[in-house]
Amino acid sequence: MPFDTGFEQSIRRKVPLASYTWFRLGGPAEYFAEPKSQDELQAIVKRAKSEGLPVRLLGGGSNLLVGEAGVKGVVVHLSSPAFESLAVAGDKVKVGSGAKLGHVISKAVAEGLGGLEALVGIPGTIGGALRCNSGSRSGDIGQWTSQATVMDESGEIKTRSRADLVFSYRESSLDELVILSAEFELEAEDPVELTKRMQKQWIVKKAKTPLGHQATGCIFKNPRGMSAGDLIEQAGLKGARVGGAEVSDRHANFIVADEKATSQDVIRLIEHIRTRVQERLGVGLETEIRIW
Repeated sequence: MPFDTGFEQSIRRKVPLASYTWFRLGGPAEYFAEPKSQDELQAIVKRAKSEGLPVRLLGGGSNLLVGEAGVKGVVVHLSSPAFESLAVAGDKVKVGSGAKLGHVISKAVAEGLGGLEALVGIPGTIGGALRCNSGSRSGDIGQWTSQATVMDESGEIKTRSRADLVFSYRESSLDELVILSAEFELEAEDPVELTKRMQKQWIVKKAKTPLGHQATGCIFKNPRGMSAGDLIEQAGLKGARVGGAEVSDRHANFIVADEKATSQDVIRLIEHIRTRVQERLGVGLETEIRIW
């Protein structure tokens, strides 16, 4: 029986992934699943498990580079409204993992709940933000997370309390296959002051990142006490190019892909940067971006 039998409305074959990523590069998914409900997601995951097919989760695509060969197995995209729920009760915000981080921040600020506004300008979904513990110099998403509901590779659903969760720089212990939803415990503040703070941080963030129309991605984690962008610039790599991939002239920790770029161009430029920074400055850079 073909893998997608019974899921014809939710699973497509050989779907190009380039349009789902910020780099706008890469080949197709063998199977591309957009389940309409949690039950359907669970059924797809269980069937993939029984057939030995790998499953990957695709969020907002801001932290992902897909190779030209594409992806074997099943790529799951939680684009259905069933995964984008958002509810506020007192100082708690409960949200589905498919919801856009920016939308959740705006809702929290409008409700007079502070904490998440430090993340304004960071792209992607709640699920992706939790998995890599997105943050800024003012804080990260993990410090506000009180609970998370997850699904493992067998389709089993579990709720993890704050005591079960560990967050560190750009990492979290939320390593199950799917993050389904999360609850944040925030602090009551004046909505007007929160809005001003959020707008100021947005302006500062946008002034230092590539332009919105560019195909781009942030590449490296910041080494402890240092800025990856500053290190790359000190190594003389601002504007460095491999094929159609170039180090951004606005922020050296971003690579920009032009219309002729390939995923391999980006990968080769990443390795060039890593080698040059190690040779000239003695610092090893660790990638933040995921490569499929």
